[in-house]
Amino acid sequence: MDALIDGLSYWHWWIAGAILLVVELLAPGIIFLWLAMAAGVTGALVLLLPGLGWEVQVLVFSGLGVVSVLAGRRIWRHRPADSDHPTLNRRGSELIGRRYPLERAIESGTGRIRVGESMWLVHGPDTPAGALVEVTDVDGPTLVVRPAEAAAVETPREAS
Repeated sequence: MDALIDGLSYWHWWIAGAILLVVELLAPGIIFLWLAMAAGVTGALVLLLPGLGWEVQVLVFSGLGVVSVLAGRRIWRHRPADSDHPTLNRRGSELIGRRYPLERAIESGTGRIRVGESMWLVHGPDTPAGALVEVTDVDGPTLVVRPAEAAAVETPREAS
C-alpha cells in the first residue's frame, strides 16, 4: 500500500480532479467543482516540485480544498442569480401592485379574490365583496391587500 501511495504523481491529481468534475455534473450543488480545482492545483504543484511526499500532497490538497470551498461559497452567496423570470416559483410576487375586486368580503381580516381561474386568500382591513383591492405584499400563500382607489380592474398577464 505504501508503494502505491508513494508513487503519487501529478497526473494522479489531475485524474482525481477530472473525476470530481464528473461527480459535479451528476450531483446537485457546486462543492465538487472547488475540490476539483484544488486537485488540479495540487497536481500542478507536484509537477513543479516532484519530490513532494504523499503526506505533503494530501495536506496541500486538503488545505486548498477547504480554502476553495470557503471562497466559492462566499462568491456564490454574494452573487444574485440573473433570471429573465425573477418571480418564477413566487407566483404571488408578480401580483403585487395589481387590483382585483373582492370575490368574498374581507371579514375579520380574511377574504378571497379571483385571479384568472384561481382563488387567493387575502388579508386586509374589512372590506365589502365587490370592492376593489390592491395587492401590497405576499405572505406565503396569502396575499396582503388594501382598499384601492376607484380604478380599472387589472387582469393578470397570460403565461406564455
